[in-house]
Formats: sequence, C-alpha cells, structure tokens
Amino acid sequence: MYLLGYDIGSSSVKASLVEVQSGACIASASYPKNEAPIKARQIGWAEQAPDDWWRYLKAATEDIFEQSLVAKADVKAIGISYQMHGLVCVDKNLRPLRDAIIWCDSRAVPFGQKAFSDLGSEQCLSHLLNSPGNFTASKLAWVRQNEPDIFNNIYKVMLPGDYIALRLSGTPATTVSGLSEGMMWDFVDNQPAQFLLDYYGIPANMIADIVPTFGLQGEVSASAAAELGLQIGTPITYRAGDQPNNALSLNVFEPGEAATTAGTSGVVYGVIGSVAYDPQSRVNAFAHVNHNATDPRLGVLLCINGTGILNSWMRRTVAPELSYPEMNELAAQAPIGADCLSILPFGNGAERVLCDRETGANIHGINFNRHTKAHLLRAAQEGIVFSFAYGMEIMKAMGMNLQTIRAGKANMFLSPIFRSTLAGVTGATIELCDTDGSVGAARGAGIGAGIYADHSEAFATLKKVQVIEPDTKNEAAYREAFERWKVLVP
Repeated sequence: MYLLGYDIGSSSVKASLVEVQSGACIASASYPKNEAPIKARQIGWAEQAPDDWWRYLKAATEDIFEQSLVAKADVKAIGISYQMHGLVCVDKNLRPLRDAIIWCDSRAVPFGQKAFSDLGSEQCLSHLLNSPGNFTASKLAWVRQNEPDIFNNIYKVMLPGDYIALRLSGTPATTVSGLSEGMMWDFVDNQPAQFLLDYYGIPANMIADIVPTFGLQGEVSASAAAELGLQIGTPITYRAGDQPNNALSLNVFEPGEAATTAGTSGVVYGVIGSVAYDPQSRVNAFAHVNHNATDPRLGVLLCINGTGILNSWMRRTVAPELSYPEMNELAAQAPIGADCLSILPFGNGAERVLCDRETGANIHGINFNRHTKAHLLRAAQEGIVFSFAYGMEIMKAMGMNLQTIRAGKANMFLSPIFRSTLAGVTGATIELCDTDGSVGAARGAGIGAGIYADHSEAFATLKKVQVIEPDTKNEAAYREAFERWKVLVP
C-alpha cells in the first residue's frame, strides 16, 4: 500500500511514492531537470503557466512508477504541496485565463498598501492577521484593474495547489489554510474575508468551495487517470502551501514547535495555539494544517532574505580558497561572540522583519589588531542565527513558547557553529530529520485518508539524523553576543 505526494514548486515539480508501513520513500523524481522558467514581462513580475506544472507532474509521475514498478491500484491516496501566494484564474471550462502570478511577483504591492491604509491596520490585522500586502487577493485586485476582460471571465480563483487538485479531480476547491495565505480568510468571523473582497470588488462566488486540509478533497477523474496512468477514483486527501507542508513534513503540529530552513534565504515557521498577530506585521500568520476555529493552530512565518547568501558571499570574497566545511572549522577557532564582532545579514533586499526596509548588511566592532578571518566567518554565521532569534522573539510576544526546532540536515544546518548557536541562543532542542516536501505531502495524504490514525502514527517512522541540545554551559556567552547584536538592529 502506497501514498503519492506532489510538491509543486516554482523551480520544479517533485513526486514521491511512500510505502505506508515503513514510511520509506521508494521512488522520487522531479521535472524539469533544469530549473523551470519564470516569465518576467516587466521588472518585478513573475509568472508561470499552470499547464506547465501539470506537464511536469505527468513526467515525474511516469518516472517514479517506472522506477518502482508499483501497481497504480496500490496507490491509496494523493497529497499536494505547492508554492504559496500564487494566483490562478480559470473560466467556466476550468481552463486558465492567463499565466499564474506567482509568489515572487511584486506588482500588487501598491494595492495591498492602499488597502491597509484605507481599511485600517486594526481591521486588517485583527481579521486577516496580516497586511493585505502582496498576497493573492491583492494580485487579483491588480487583474481586476489592469485586465478587466480577463477578470470578467473568471469563474474561480485558486492557488497553485488548488489548480493541480482541479486537474486531478475536475472539481475546483480550496482550503481554509489556502485562503488564509491569500488574505481571503477572516479569523474573527471564521469565513472568507468579505470586507476585503468587497473593498477590492471581488465577487464572493469567485472563491471555490472549501474542503478540509485533511480529508476527501476529490477523486482522480477518468481523464486524469488516462493521462497519469492512475486508478480512477484514487482519493486526493491533503493539500497545503509549501511552508505549512514543510512543517508537517518535519512533524511540526503543536504550539512550541518550529520548522526551519536555511538556504539562500531562511525561514522559521513556528506554531502557536491562539489567534494572534504582530502589530507591526513583521512576521506573517496563517492557518496551519491542523487549524480549526475551536482549537486554533497558527503557523507564524519569519523570512530572512540574507541567510545562506551571506555565508556564500563570505566564501567568495573572504575565503575563496576554503570549502564550506573548512570555513566551519576555521570559524570554530574564534570564540562565541567572535570577540565582539557583529554582522547584520540584511544585505539581500528589503526584510519583512525590518518592516520591509532595505538597510543593507553591516559589520560592527571590527578591530584590525585582533580580528581575523576566523572571526569574520563566525560572526557571519552568528549574525544569521541572531536574525532568526530576533524574529523568534516577535513570535514569543505573539504567544509562542519555543521548545523544539526541526530542520533537514542541509545548507546552513550542516554547520556545527550554526546549529550550536541556534540551540544556545533560543534554548530549544534542534532535531535534524530526513524528509522533504513531497514525502511530507504523501504522509499528509495518509492522515487525510484515515490510513494513519493521526500525525503521531504518520510520522512514527520519521528519521532523526541528529539532535542538538542547548549548550547550557555557554548560555550566558550566547545571550551576551545576541544582546550586543540586537542593539545594532535598525
């Protein structure tokens, strides 16, 4: 018995086949093999053709079944993870009216800013938990104003994962979690955000029917089964945006748990057990995969643009002769706090955690007589960690009591200094796990189909490859370095 998971990214579509009992991924594939194109017809725009995602999905599906030789009838449920905040518009024939406006497209920023000003921060933050910003609803407002012929022919609007589920089942649907990430869910009234839809002139009937995040969302249609070689009627039982799904993949469901990634940019996604928001909207709050009105679970999202890119900049400009492991070894020769040398990693565009300001990166306290390359390398990694901790303090003010941080053992988490500093300054236990988004989506499908009784059973086989406990002996040194760094934040 097997579960099929899809991860619809902006770079590729990945498919994974997971065996239910062992939790093992027996086959995976991603397409295209080179990075998927993003159309930028103007500066700040980013679009992709939804049917390209379907084409990539078909190729990945064919590949994994050729690898595994599993009978299609043995696939018992399908789960979907997808790039967040995108906009897909379909007509009454359920065909896309235009290319999807994806997450990194910034054309809708002025629309969100004006809505925030006109409607008021209290109304937006208390009901949406965020500024309307550059999210899906604001992208749709841009279409309404600039492409009225397309807008007038829209039957339903959906997120990228909703479109893939539509292609699989023939039925348009969405989720509360999805609506919340698009700024179309009202957490006070527990329904679609009518006040924002009215403000933007968006008819409420453009919103697709709401299905549960876990549960029967649709079944593979005869046409999709013919294209993919799957069995007609295979249930689609889970979908979520990539960050909530990454948290699910790492078994992050409960308050006090957080999922992190640290690639070119870095993300902390922490779970809180109440409906709350940051008054300055420096972090974003969405309905987590297990949220409901009576027992809320919010995912609070922090993004730091200048994460691994700072470390790679250090390698290119400061230590080009060293590999990353050698950089880590050299950095370890400097003491905690890098002998009062501090680096702010905000050099990769505007940072949401700084209220969307672009301050640039800064090096503070450098002394030409005592600081060396080792100090610079350590200060860079500590500065990245401290930016995470800075955002986590905002989450704490919203009600998160951080206890466990989970991540994949990749990118910055390969560095012992990065891991020990993060555990030391937050006081949280770090668990590094072997998983990815498409595997998580498959496990999520198992929960939604009732194959697993709950998430504890679904993730009982999740492999922890390393556990890092806080270094209590050096807690004061980490804290002192962080407080010195924090004073420098503009």
